[in-house]
Amino acid sequence: MTVSFASINQDCVDCPIRHRAVCARCDSEELERLEEIKYYRSFEAGQTVVWSGDKMDFVASVVSGVASLTQTMEDGRRQMVGLLLPSDFVGRPGRDHAHYDVVATTDLVMCCFRKRPFERLIDETPHIAGRLLQMTLDELDAAREWMLVLGRKKAREKIASLLAIIVRRDASLHFGEAKRDVTIDLPLTREAMSDYLGLTLETVSRQMSALKRDGVIVLDGKRKVVVPDVDRLMEEAGDDSDGGVLS
Repeated sequence: MTVSFASINQDCVDCPIRHRAVCARCDSEELERLEEIKYYRSFEAGQTVVWSGDKMDFVASVVSGVASLTQTMEDGRRQMVGLLLPSDFVGRPGRDHAHYDVVATTDLVMCCFRKRPFERLIDETPHIAGRLLQMTLDELDAAREWMLVLGRKKAREKIASLLAIIVRRDASLHFGEAKRDVTIDLPLTREAMSDYLGLTLETVSRQMSALKRDGVIVLDGKRKVVVPDVDRLMEEAGDDSDGGVLS
């Protein structure tokens, strides 16, 4: 596997994910300390960032692209258990080894921090520690939401829910709320969607075609998805227009 150390020289203050990343609350002095321990790495789609059980000497934020979290069971079966989207955090301070396979789903750029110095910063910098706690709680909320998607929703609702999550995240990265008419780049293949949603490939293709036929989405090529009415997509997902789950 070839891993590139990306030729990026970007100040933290100009980072496109700064407002959502672990450094979101840092002042200028704290950013300077982060600058001293950071470096960028890039991965091509399909490359493994880290294998489960590997020693991790870094933690990181996803700057661009998407990665998947996958767990392999004892009998060899694999299950995708999460997605890492821009601004998501990779690795756990205080834990030396990875618990999941992290694989680049698309071309991926990560802003990495040397692990030991980052752990010291957490102890010494309340802004980083507080933001990391908030991100951890947000991740817990997302995991609970996803339990509902996988456990209770029908195939059509599952696919609409995944699209709605991507729409909301894309909007948050651009400092706004999801507009009525949006276009997103779908970060997953149909095969990856079927794995993540616990559906067959045929079911994913059939339901995507049904959403297109009913005017909920418009497909533009293999990955570009146009959502003419976000509120309608939320309804298809079983959510209200504010993103909350309908009772």
